[in-house]
Amino acid sequence: MTLPSELAGLPAPSIVEEIGYETRLGILRDRLVALFDAAGIDYDVENLETDPAQILLQVSAYQDVLLRQRVNEAIRSTFLAYAVGGDLDVLAQWYDVYRLAGEDDDRLRRRVILAIQGRSPGGTEARYRAVALGADVRVQDAAVYTVGRDPTVRVAVFSNEAGGVASPSLLSAVDGALQAPDVRMVNDLILVASAAQQVVDVVADIWLLPQAPESTIAVAQSAMAAAWSGLSLGRDVTMSWLTAMLQVDGVQRVVVTAPTSDVVMPFDQAAGLGTITLNNRGRAF
Repeated sequence: MTLPSELAGLPAPSIVEEIGYETRLGILRDRLVALFDAAGIDYDVENLETDPAQILLQVSAYQDVLLRQRVNEAIRSTFLAYAVGGDLDVLAQWYDVYRLAGEDDDRLRRRVILAIQGRSPGGTEARYRAVALGADVRVQDAAVYTVGRDPTVRVAVFSNEAGGVASPSLLSAVDGALQAPDVRMVNDLILVASAAQQVVDVVADIWLLPQAPESTIAVAQSAMAAAWSGLSLGRDVTMSWLTAMLQVDGVQRVVVTAPTSDVVMPFDQAAGLGTITLNNRGRAF
């Protein structure tokens, strides 16, 4: 689970109890000794591990820990930072946010935060961004902005498909959601476009370790594609990042030949992934 920045720095809730088996066992043991003392019986429950009283204490301590852990889990499920699955769905519906088909917990949690930030009926950046993300699960991110004194609201959509380039059908879905009468402010002109307007082709020379299988090239290619899908709007694509993503197990050396320098992205754009060409230059050690 990856927490958004708004929740990542929060301290753990104090109502959640720190528990441990040995601690609970010690407390129960002390209580039993106290009961024997009150009855005038001198009894040492630690004399023999096979003593029935000792065994019962261990069973009780284990059950006590399980119960307390379940209480902790129930408490955590009421917090946005910790709720998952159906618990998160219940929390989200309080803010009129509902899980999209195929949407994971991290993405839903991020939309709930945006919905809270954009509680105004419309017009705010957070509100429009929340609506864009809620329009389709294919929307990985969206930037809402204006240019200079032009009041036109521009929404840049970054897709989690096709290397980040938003398809016409995705742009249509986002535009329809933003133009809804209960979303768009009356005097707002909203223009929706793809955020990935610069497609980057990657070419690299790769040397494998002597024992690495040939399939390592395909693994590096898949790793690059997967890492690219995690890029956000405004994120520069640096040469060092490209090299690091291709440096998978079994790869000895990587030399990126295209692009030839860092790709600097504006805040409202994200680089789209073009072709990935990996040239196997043999073995090295």
